Formats: sequence, structure tokens, C-alpha cells
Amino acid sequence: MCGLAGFIGFENNLELACNANEIQKHRGPDGQHTWNDNHLALAHQRLSIIDLSPKADQPFHKENLVIVFNGEIYNYKELKETILKVKKIDFVSNSDTEIILEYYLLYGEKCLDYFVGMFAFAIYNTLNKNLFIARDHFGIKPLFYTLTKYGFAFASELKSLVQIPGFDKSVNYKSLVSSLNYVWVSGNETMFNNCYKLPPANYIIVKPDLHFSLVKYWHLPEKKCTDSPESIVKELRKALVDSVKRHMVADVPVSSFLSGGLDSSLISVLMAKYEKNLSTYTIGTSAKDKKVEQMPDDQKFAKELAELHHFNHHEIIISADIVKMLPKMVRSLDEPIGDPSAINTFIICEAARKRGIKVLLSGMGADEIFGGYRKSRAVLYALQFKKLPYTVQKIIHRFVNILPVKILGRGILFTRWTKRFLGFASLPLEEAFMRSYSYYSRGELNLLFKENHELEVDLIFKEHSGVFNSGFNGDVVNQMCNTDVQMFLLGLNLTCTDRASMAASVEVRVPYVDKEFLSYSMSIPGVLKIKNGESKFILKKVAEKILPLKIVYRPKAPFSAPIRSWMSNELKPLVDELLSREVVEKRGLFNYSFIKHIIDEDRNGFEDNAYRIYQLLTVELWFREFIDK
Repeated sequence: MCGLAGFIGFENNLELACNANEIQKHRGPDGQHTWNDNHLALAHQRLSIIDLSPKADQPFHKENLVIVFNGEIYNYKELKETILKVKKIDFVSNSDTEIILEYYLLYGEKCLDYFVGMFAFAIYNTLNKNLFIARDHFGIKPLFYTLTKYGFAFASELKSLVQIPGFDKSVNYKSLVSSLNYVWVSGNETMFNNCYKLPPANYIIVKPDLHFSLVKYWHLPEKKCTDSPESIVKELRKALVDSVKRHMVADVPVSSFLSGGLDSSLISVLMAKYEKNLSTYTIGTSAKDKKVEQMPDDQKFAKELAELHHFNHHEIIISADIVKMLPKMVRSLDEPIGDPSAINTFIICEAARKRGIKVLLSGMGADEIFGGYRKSRAVLYALQFKKLPYTVQKIIHRFVNILPVKILGRGILFTRWTKRFLGFASLPLEEAFMRSYSYYSRGELNLLFKENHELEVDLIFKEHSGVFNSGFNGDVVNQMCNTDVQMFLLGLNLTCTDRASMAASVEVRVPYVDKEFLSYSMSIPGVLKIKNGESKFILKKVAEKILPLKIVYRPKAPFSAPIRSWMSNELKPLVDELLSREVVEKRGLFNYSFIKHIIDEDRNGFEDNAYRIYQLLTVELWFREFIDK
């Protein structure tokens, strides 16, 4: 895990590469190096995990190729054995970086067919001046790029590109609308016009004249497993064990997140087979915050599992100064992402790093793949709700609308969830799924913005519809899972985790988001993922022989921060300052009256608008960091 950047055509290529090394130093504190010729300059920041020797430093130069690489190729040892049967190679390191280079020498762009891992890399041919840039199958590792009138540039983080000559700092309003709607930026555009994210499972070849085009090198297989449920459980267990084992490859100790829930507990227990005295990390909240949030007691379950398996367990209570941390997190995330779980990730990773840990495994991805979020079940319930007589639906709406979501500072989960459910229950399937995890209706988005952005609003609705209908038609559960993998996992969870963990110089690996494991999991029929109202049914069957049943079947607990408590306490003065009439009208983006309405409803306990308000804070702070400076 590292950081990288490259610059072609600028008068100060090398200077820009050195700047990128400084800006992204947190991604690779173990070494920052550059390589350049008269056409290009490459930058690399190294976090040493595989082959800790200087021989594996990057940029890595061999024959006529130079590579910068961020990530890990988990099957690199097997690939090394295989390629040595085909040709004689004098390896100069024991790194996965050199494996990538040798496979590219042998197979060209087809080398990507062999890699199982997470990666973003660029390979430069010093003879023909072509630059080959590729990103992993699911977008676990980031890669931004832009073409200005002066040259072409790419980097692991957006903040390294903003400072280059000719960078277009005009705001992409489709991305802005998306960030308000989802609290993260969907698609492959960024918050800036003419700056993009390399899509997952894509590569580009930049010619010496800077012409390039995107090429899709892999598609998620759309197969349907027809085996018996018992056979699927057996095969799924094997696939997960194999993935965890792959993700343990490292020349440094590997630890894990442990929330006490199904997904991370499974990963941690399987890891313990390969890592003696496994260190685990759990985030906790104070009693005050639990009262407002009605949050589950993750610490209790995590501690019990750790004691059962003799983990070296660490419990970190969220006690950060959120007012000071929020602006720093906005800068780290590159984009206005209004999910406070990024703060959790940073706090855990920072604590692990102080204990000498560079690698953590996470249970991320299981919810997307196996329909684990409440929204997936809620959409299925909505299909039944729509069958009720219209008059009954209307009575339910009227009754729930008058209920408060908070009384005397104490949150009421039932009302919060029911109001959210009724906000999409009557919509068509695809729209209902989109609305289940977005924060505004189409009409509310138009009310929020001061100027007319109906075109951009329409674009994000069409984008979601296109993804939802792109595969697995006829299997509603897998349609939702596929959409989550392509949108929610990519746009929010992987993005947040990479930026927040790397801000603390820690690599997070995600065994559920593994090419082999995920491909098999998506072949499992949706009826085995959500069955009789039980989410992640088939994964729970796998877990029954590995975990205590009270952990397997405990209610889902989100990996979140006490955002509602923050809104009522620590962040309240910041809301009054950054979302005041003066600030909102000076920024000129939003209708102040609508924002005031959102804040008032939240503070009166009538609606739960905590995430809406948190994202509005995030957007204002992002503009101050990336536009105003």
C-alpha cells in the first residue's frame, strides 16, 4: 500500500512529482522517491509491507520499463512460480511490484487477467513513451487523472492534482448534487470538471501525444449457481477461507477490525488460524452518545469473542474533538463525503499505527454482497406494502408523520426507521431502492439548490437506473447487491476507508471484496441471501460452525459514529456558524430557507436530518479547503 503520481508534458514535471511526494507522504512514510526523463516524472510514497528491503523501492526500473504501484497482488507468490516455468527471469527483489512488471513484459495489457488483489499502477515504457495505467476490479485503490492544456497528470489523491498548472477548479455540479443526495460522489467524475477517477476494472494507455482512451478489461460474471444450499455453504466457506489466507500475505504483522458483528468476527476468527496472537481493534462510544443514538453495544460482543479466541484486543472509545477533526477529515477525504464512519476508521488506524501495526483486515463488503443492509429488506417489504389498499397506506402515512424521532434528547429508532421506510415504500422498485439510501427526493433537491440544477438531478437518477438495470434482472436481491457493489461500496465505503486509513499510514484489506470470492458470491441466488426476512442468510449458515450463534444472529450494528449526539452537542455551534444565513447566502449554492427548515425539524425532534446537516457542513468545509484557498 502506497501512494503514486505522474506528470507528462509540464515544464516542471519533476517539481510536481516532488510536490506530490510531500502532499501524499502519509500514504508512504517509509520512503518517497521520484524517477524522470525528458518526457515524464513519476512519484512514489512507500509503506513497506512486502519485501521491506530497499530493492523493492519504487519507482521500480527494470529493462525498458518503470513502474509505480499502490496496493497488493495477493497471489504474487503463485504467479512467480508459474512465470518461472515459462521463462527464465533474474528477479532482483521479492516484491509483488516486480511480478507485475514481469507479467506485463510477457503478456502486455493481458497481465491484468492474472492478478488477484487491490491495485492502481502505472507502467512507463522508456522506448516508445507509452504509459499504461490500470485500476483493480472493484476500485479498492484510488486513481485520479486529468488532462490540462499543459499536460497529463495522475495521482492517488485529488489534492495532488489541484496544484498543477492549468488545473480546472470549476465545480462539477452533477457531482455536487450527487454528494448531497448520497453524502458521497457517485460515478467516475470528481468535484471538478475535467478531472476523473479511473473506473474499476479499466486501464488507459497514454500515448506520447497525450491521446488516450478507457478500456474495460473485466466484467463481473453473471452466472447462477444451481447447487444445493448445503453445497453452496460448503463452497462459500472454502472461498472465504481462501480469500482470508490470501489477504494475510505480508512481511509485517497483520491485525483486524473487530466490531463484534458477523462480518468482522468471521474474518478475525479465520485470521487467527494463520496469525498467532492476533491483534484486534474495536471502536466504542460513550454512554452519553449511546443514549442519543440508541447504538448497540459492540464492545461487549467484540470483547467476548476476543476472550474466547485469546485475541490481543484493543478497545478505542471515540473521544475526538470533532470540531477540530472534521476540517482535517474533509481534507483527507478529497471529496465532500458526509459519512462520519471515516472518523472511526481514522481513529482505529491511528491507534493501531501507534502500536506498530501497518495492516488491518476489514469485514467491509459483506453487506453489499449478501444484502445485509436494512434497506435491502425494507425494499422487499415495500413490495408487500404496495399491495395494501390505498386507504390503509394513507392512514399509516398520516399516523407515522405525526410521530417524533426524538423525545427529551433520546432517539426513537422505530419512528426514525418507519419514517424513512414510508419515504420510498410506494415508489417503483428501482426508485425505491435509490431512495432507501439517498437523503433527498427529486423535488427536495430542486428546493435545496438556489439555481436550477434539474439537469444534474436528472443525470444522477438516470445513472442509478442504468446501474440497477445493468444485470441480474429477475433476481431483485442480486440487482440490489450488484448496485451496492458498483455504487455504495465503491463511492462510499472503499473511498472512505482508503483515505481515512492512509491518513494514518495504515493499509486496510477487504477479503470479502476479492475477485474470486465476490464472483462466486454473486452467483448465489438472492433467495439464499435474504430468506424469510433473514439478511445474509447463506453467510450466516457458513458462520454457524465458526462463531457463537449469538454473534451470528445478533441485530445488525452499523459501523458509525454518534452523529446525532454530535449534532445536539459538540457540532451545534459549528452548524449555527457555517450554515447561518450570512454564510449560506455568501456561498450562493443553496436556499437558506430550506436549510433552516431542515435544521429546525431536526432540533425539534420531528425529523432525523442529522446526515443532511452533517453533509451540508462537509460541503461548506470542502469549498473552503479546495476552492477558496
